[in-house]
Amino acid sequence: MSLVADVTMHGVDPATKSDTLRMEFSDMQTLFNGLNITLEQNVPLGPRTWYGVGGNAEYLVHPSSIQQLAAITQQAYQAQIPLYVLGSGANLLVSDAGVKGIVVVLDDPAFKQLSIEGNRVRVGAGYDLAKLVLDTARAGLSGLECLAGIPATVGGAIRMNAGGAYGDIGKSVYRIQAMDVRGQVYYRDRDDLVFSYRKSNIVAKFILEAEFELSPDSPDDLSKRVKEIFLYKKNSQPLADHSAGCAFKNPPSEVGATAGQLIDRAGLKGFGIGGARVSEQHANFIVATKGQTTASDILAVMKKVQETVYEKFGVELEREVVVWE
Repeated sequence: MSLVADVTMHGVDPATKSDTLRMEFSDMQTLFNGLNITLEQNVPLGPRTWYGVGGNAEYLVHPSSIQQLAAITQQAYQAQIPLYVLGSGANLLVSDAGVKGIVVVLDDPAFKQLSIEGNRVRVGAGYDLAKLVLDTARAGLSGLECLAGIPATVGGAIRMNAGGAYGDIGKSVYRIQAMDVRGQVYYRDRDDLVFSYRKSNIVAKFILEAEFELSPDSPDDLSKRVKEIFLYKKNSQPLADHSAGCAFKNPPSEVGATAGQLIDRAGLKGFGIGGARVSEQHANFIVATKGQTTASDILAVMKKVQETVYEKFGVELEREVVVWE
């Protein structure tokens, strides 16, 4: 998911990062004085993710406008403060230690606006993807129904080019509005955008808004298609369990098997450490037992899966889940 679980460290030198943080965060309130922004301190991030585990955000903020977001971004850039972007938390794992810096959540109505004119749909990056799929299907617009059952915000889905066997979001994106690490707002049109398997060429810190170009179709047919895709995923994936979706990206097609198939063939279904285990229903899902799992458990299972698959098949699995460590 996420607008998503994206993080940029603003050029902070790892060797001096801890000293910088001690100096800057000791006077954080003064840094943002006059911006009319409330900083929450030591906010648990686990409840904001689908895994439900992980430590705290040192600071968390909910900007109420693009102007506020720009001010936060500019101050963080100048002070070399790490800035994280949290969307729905659907594809995010936060370490048990949490994160130092500022976590930005674009959940204000200012970032959730929707307008439909003809076959063009403009929507804020904080808008829920599942709701957008239903909205466009009911409006008789085809192109996003392939995303049924994928949890994310619109911004996060675009950044990682969310999709599956039925298609991806990138093919319908017409234009995006974005903000860089210095707080500058700009647009990128379809000709400038490149989407491939689980990634895009968008390097902006924030995706603010997206415009989709869709195709007219029957609302009834689209609604049926959405239900069919969702039911397929419900029957083939452990949607009722605590997970972050597919744990690993599928390897190149020449490998001849998906990540889930390789993990299954390696005999790892059901393998667990602590409260985390490889799902018996779909091997590319690592699920967590509520109240009994740590982020370290999940990371340990991921590592074991990667090591075993490489030993048996010579294939290096790349994590699809974003990890804040």
